[in-house]
Amino acid sequence: MTTETAPHMALPGGEMLAWSDLPEERLTDGGPLAALAARVVPAGARVLVAGPHDPALLGRLAHAEVTCLLRGYPDGVVLADRAARVVVGGPTGLPAGESFDVVIAAAGLDAIESVEGPRLGWQGVLDRLVGALRPDGALVLRLDNPLGVTRLVATEPWYADRADSAWTISGVLDAGRPANLAQLRARLAAVGLRTDATFAAYPGTGATTALLDADELDRRTTSGLFDAVLHGACAGGFTGAAVLQDPARLAVDALHAGLGSALAPSWLLLARRSSGPAPERIDLPVALVQTGPPGIGVAEVVAEGGGWRWRITDPKARSETTPAPFASREAAYRDPAALDGPVPEGRLLRSLLLDACLRRDQDTLRRLLGGYAGWLAGQAGADGRLTGAVALAGTDNVVVDGDRFAVLDPSWQAAAPLGGEVALARGLWRFAAALLTGGYAHPWASTLDVAGLTVVLAGLAGRDLDRRTVDAAIEAEAAITAALRGLDTDGWVTLATELRAVEPTDPPAGPRSYQQLHEAWVRQREEITRLTAKLTWIEGLLDLREKGLRHAETKLNLLSGSLRYQVGKLAVKPARLAKRGARAAKRRAREALAPKQEEQ
Repeated sequence: MTTETAPHMALPGGEMLAWSDLPEERLTDGGPLAALAARVVPAGARVLVAGPHDPALLGRLAHAEVTCLLRGYPDGVVLADRAARVVVGGPTGLPAGESFDVVIAAAGLDAIESVEGPRLGWQGVLDRLVGALRPDGALVLRLDNPLGVTRLVATEPWYADRADSAWTISGVLDAGRPANLAQLRARLAAVGLRTDATFAAYPGTGATTALLDADELDRRTTSGLFDAVLHGACAGGFTGAAVLQDPARLAVDALHAGLGSALAPSWLLLARRSSGPAPERIDLPVALVQTGPPGIGVAEVVAEGGGWRWRITDPKARSETTPAPFASREAAYRDPAALDGPVPEGRLLRSLLLDACLRRDQDTLRRLLGGYAGWLAGQAGADGRLTGAVALAGTDNVVVDGDRFAVLDPSWQAAAPLGGEVALARGLWRFAAALLTGGYAHPWASTLDVAGLTVVLAGLAGRDLDRRTVDAAIEAEAAITAALRGLDTDGWVTLATELRAVEPTDPPAGPRSYQQLHEAWVRQREEITRLTAKLTWIEGLLDLREKGLRHAETKLNLLSGSLRYQVGKLAVKPARLAKRGARAAKRRAREALAPKQEEQ
């Protein structure tokens, strides 16, 4: 029996009246998933959104007839006004005979099944959803990776999950569900679905901010674009979280090892139910990336003409070039119109520099840093100042292809020209801070601070920078970062103070990695040991000199009490008196002659 509680909500039984699954972290316009769904769903299609999804996803599907299948009643209340119909009751509550053009289960199958109704298991839920697909219908399905980056950096073991949602804990031991991409594709093929596209979803905690084509991810292991996207997604997605090791470092290492898709936190597959010839494939992007604040929607990277091109998915974002509030009026902003050109080929400069530092290859460092400095100088105007995207081109946003340097993401724009030396010092300071606080090995003395290493890097680049220029670069970095984060004046001042206080013994910014915290502790211990040894040496030197002074004082005391000293003192005293008298007589004679000289 179905209970109607609202014009668009049905409770067929099995609903969880006090349970909510809707994500707390939500992205503007639904993020990359909503952008992908808008591509997959044709106009006028009947769509089943199974499981909890960001409500903004339904806004991107306004051109279709959407039915939501949920298990939590509070979620149904939230989405009732956004969908044509809401069914609350889990997979068994879906009426028999219903068919849809597209089924979206991008939250996974576990979040669909209700504990208040019959338990179907992972395969049973898949069979129920596939049964609701029309011929040539499409299924968008997500599967969490039991050996993905999220699991590998978690501080708590997966088998000890204490979350309220962990009624049952599934992992690789459960043979009833796939544990990797090959098994998932085999399960889909067994129910009559053909996999058309596979995306690696990052970062894995909260909302997905990057969808990357899994095949391209495994093929383009040195791509500067993938390097920057993975690092940015994981660094931002785990900010403030306690982890075993740096997820951004692990994701980038996985990319270069050809395991970018194998270690993805989750996968998103597009499969079709078709027994005939394959229909014309939808033109899907290579990557969909949620841009950081101030956001400009989702940036797509599409294959075109043998290369890749940037594209913004939300047409409204193209005209929204207004900078973020507060400091962004003065320092920097993002320009959506700039993301409408080719994506430059090459490797990320930051990764090349880190590799050279780890190998103590100073020749390569000179070549890369010299090329970077020369490229910046070549982009400067007649007054030596840089404008636009080049002014903000740090080592984490520049790709290198042979001897050619190029800005990867040109949407980051400087609002005012920046001096060439200051722009170079800013880029080198950012790299030096990441190198030292990250605990990376390098060929220079361990006593260098961040500003000192910046000066050394500039020397390798053939540039003579002083600490005053580095200080100006830190001020510029604070202003630019505050602008891009939309901070007010107080936030800018606090940020500037924090940047000036960065020390080599500090842990890096971002996730609280136990591995990096331990490495920071080791650096602090080494620094304390060095300072202790220096203090011991100084104390020994002071003791030695104090002994010398005491010996000299004793010797003087002995000499002052001897017969020779007394006789000498008596002999010298008349001579001193005579010398003093001669000086007085000479002064009186000079005073007496002065008036006569004036009369003459």
